[in-house]
Amino acid sequence: MSDAEWAVVRDLLPVPGWLSGRGGRPEGYCHRQMIDALRSLVDDGIKWRAMPADFPPWPRVDAFFARWRDTGLVTELHERLREAVRTGEGRSIEPSAGVVDSQSV
Repeated sequence: MSDAEWAVVRDLLPVPGWLSGRGGRPEGYCHRQMIDALRSLVDDGIKWRAMPADFPPWPRVDAFFARWRDTGLVTELHERLREAVRTGEGRSIEPSAGVVDSQSV
């Protein structure tokens, strides 16, 4: 993840409890490492257990992903990035039309 990409994503991620004074143990892995691992997983189409060794262990990445998914963070990231791409292309944030296609069996 480039520094410019990280600058866009960083502010959307939750602040760990121990940093905001709510107690708890410091997290063992940086959020940027987790995002990089998830992007690699999606980009390469690999299985969780086949994650390269330079990323955190797959159970930790899976736990972060599950927590972020359950709190709606993954959807929020997707929506904000989609809006940024559409705005960058000079288009309206929301699409004006949709296409539904189905394949008959």
